[in-house]
Amino acid sequence: MTSTVPSNERLIVALDVPSINEARDLVALLGDKVCFYKVGLELFLSGDVFEFLAWLSDKNKKIFVDLKFFDVPATVARAMQQLQGLNITFTTVHGNDSMLQAATEVMGDVGVLAVTALTSLDRGDLDDLGFKCDVDDLVCSRARRAVEHGCVGVVASGHETSIIRKHLNGDIIIVVPGIRPIDNRDDQKRTVTVSQAFHDGADYIVVGRPIRDSKNPSVSAETIQKEIAKTLNSRILKEAKA
Repeated sequence: MTSTVPSNERLIVALDVPSINEARDLVALLGDKVCFYKVGLELFLSGDVFEFLAWLSDKNKKIFVDLKFFDVPATVARAMQQLQGLNITFTTVHGNDSMLQAATEVMGDVGVLAVTALTSLDRGDLDDLGFKCDVDDLVCSRARRAVEHGCVGVVASGHETSIIRKHLNGDIIIVVPGIRPIDNRDDQKRTVTVSQAFHDGADYIVVGRPIRDSKNPSVSAETIQKEIAKTLNSRILKEAKA
């Protein structure tokens, strides 16, 4: 785990809303409870997103642009170059080795995260896509290749986090989406709780609906931040005794 990252920066809130105004309202509502935000496809296509990214940066917020680049390597490289100088911490590539390499060769100040297997996919979905191998093997293979091609880390389900930590040497950042504090009833199939994610070696978690759709998003974010701090402290104590 990346030990130098402050506890309150490990929660990334997904701004999965249809408009910039709604995103601004949510950021304002969460205030100093959250300092890291994910901008995905829905918001990115809503208009004026680059102005919004500058607005986030001016508020000293960290930014994760999650576009899952998958295209001809040269196109991926040119898309990566469009993100330079915008104070973006991470972006995602969801492709093969040549796409990963094309992205990392021009990544500059933007860290490239390789997507391993979407948390909305279960065994049946992977079979439909033609992946007949074990999910753990698929994720570990993609994580290993991501490191080999210069990615700073991966996006992976909390179900595979401990396996990645076990099989990959060196410092790899693991970002875990699909966080559900309680039993899940939506389209995210391979979910874990906040404490599970960090106990198993996550560096960051991405949380969307449990905060956005909460009756009190600010309180929900604060509760998750406290759970992160508690879990990390427990992990540090455990490692110190080992």
